[in-house]
Amino acid sequence: MRCDWLKFRLAPAILLVLALAVLAGCSMLRFGYGQLDHFAAWTVDEYFDLDAAQKQEFSKRFDRLHDWHRQEQLPDYAAFLAAARTRTENGLKRQDVLWIIEGIRERYRGIISRSADDAAALLATVTPAQLEALQQQWDRDNRRFAREHRLDENTEEQRRAAAKRAVSRVRYWTGNLTDEQELKIAALAGEMPMNHRLRHQDRMRRQGEFMRLMAQRGEPGFPAALRHWFLNWETGRDPEYQRLWVLWEQKQADYYVAVDRLLTPTQRTAVARRLQNFADDFNYLAQRPTKQADAGR
Repeated sequence: MRCDWLKFRLAPAILLVLALAVLAGCSMLRFGYGQLDHFAAWTVDEYFDLDAAQKQEFSKRFDRLHDWHRQEQLPDYAAFLAAARTRTENGLKRQDVLWIIEGIRERYRGIISRSADDAAALLATVTPAQLEALQQQWDRDNRRFAREHRLDENTEEQRRAAAKRAVSRVRYWTGNLTDEQELKIAALAGEMPMNHRLRHQDRMRRQGEFMRLMAQRGEPGFPAALRHWFLNWETGRDPEYQRLWVLWEQKQADYYVAVDRLLTPTQRTAVARRLQNFADDFNYLAQRPTKQADAGR
């Protein structure tokens, strides 16, 4: 599932916990969440080149968001993943995949609702030079996206790259795949709509929208406009990209169901175990630090 919105990390940087879960594994999740304030500050500084006063203000606001997220959101994440584990053990159905996707969106909306006003207050202090630094970082991100998705190559090369990424993602959850499974997963991935070029263009559209929005950062309506920008990614999309996006979402559910049917009972158990491990980590991280220390003894 795509996480392009992680590329803009000023207030919703707390969402990086989800990336840590997917990319790093359970032990790293426990360490990484505790260090999330430092990582978020480093990331935001990388994009905006904050001055000392802005760094201090970011830390104060982010610490408040982090505390709320630990106490109120992590237990919910744990319950959500435990429910996803149960659905996985029973064999994925189309409605299960749609339920998981909507669950992720709902939790994203919750964080935005909590953090948008803090984001607006911080962004109101950003200087033109810092916006230039942001654009330079986005330019690097856009070039990286183009390389990873082979946008300078033909459609067949793009499909091969997409298939390789798909196999790697499935292998992460299952632990291993047979050669036959890899071929079938690659074939299934190859049937997905090819929207990478339009997606790349849409990223730049969103970036342009943000820069135009920042021109209003001193106006009373800026916080509401920023919240709307965070929540309504599809507004202003190219019609052809929107058509392909809807088609991609529909086919995504069928893709995951088809992949699930390729798995052996042992592989499905591995997926369920990984989900439960993440749920256990979220429950552990939701505890106060003193309780975590006691639990680790």
